[in-house]
Amino acid sequence: MKKIFSVTIFVFVILFFHDSFAKDLRIVSLAPATTEILFALGLDKEIIGVSEFCNYPERAMAKEKIGTFSLPNIEKILSLKPDLIFCTGLEQAPAVAKLKQLNLNIFVSDPKNIDEIFKSIEEIGKLTKKEKKAAALIEDMKSRIKKIKAHVSEIAEDKKQKVFIEIWHSPLTTIGRSSFVNELIKLAGGINITSDIKSAYSPVACEVILKRNPDCIILAYMGNLSPIKQVMVRPGWKNIAAVKNSRVYNDINPDSLLRPGPRVVEAVEELYKKLYLNE
Repeated sequence: MKKIFSVTIFVFVILFFHDSFAKDLRIVSLAPATTEILFALGLDKEIIGVSEFCNYPERAMAKEKIGTFSLPNIEKILSLKPDLIFCTGLEQAPAVAKLKQLNLNIFVSDPKNIDEIFKSIEEIGKLTKKEKKAAALIEDMKSRIKKIKAHVSEIAEDKKQKVFIEIWHSPLTTIGRSSFVNELIKLAGGINITSDIKSAYSPVACEVILKRNPDCIILAYMGNLSPIKQVMVRPGWKNIAAVKNSRVYNDINPDSLLRPGPRVVEAVEELYKKLYLNE
């Protein structure tokens, strides 16, 4: 989906807050990733409402709830009288359109890669007068990624591990090359076996996974059964290298892996550990 960043709205909001920042800023965040960015910038007291899926950090769960991710409660949002509302694209596009019609100040963050995540953090820092904290956060993230890159640069191409990321089991769903998660795998030194899929997220046939024989499988969701038990019941999967070598994992936090926010660096670090330090 085409990005919804609005330069006009962004400039308007900057000018608005330049004149009225003396009062306490009131922020509503509809997306978990932007909520995590806002808290990372030290905006705890300014956040007056979040979606039901905004669960990190723990303090976010104590904030007023304004509906679900895809169906925010517009009346509830209006009742909170926010100065600024943070949204994302895709499922929230209809809600964004309604909020714009009401002449509310909207900022849409819909990053598709690491650089765009950095850009979102920078712009959110400008909007909230947290430029220094945003710059420090970006620098820390870049520094940690640089360390992983240094380790990965020492790995020969023919030694790089093939990875299958399973984001849901029924239907079997994975990530394609347009997902920022594909970039996280590359940064961690892995080879995404479904990078030929154009869309960000897509169902995939079991036969594809069997044929491509990943060295490592990451289950990006929580489950009561052990990851090995979940995949062993699938016909033929016991012959996959990742299963035979007990390299099926579900202990990477799915939110850090799938949310385009500050914790993507943690996901890269964890992926690198699974690929090269847990053999």
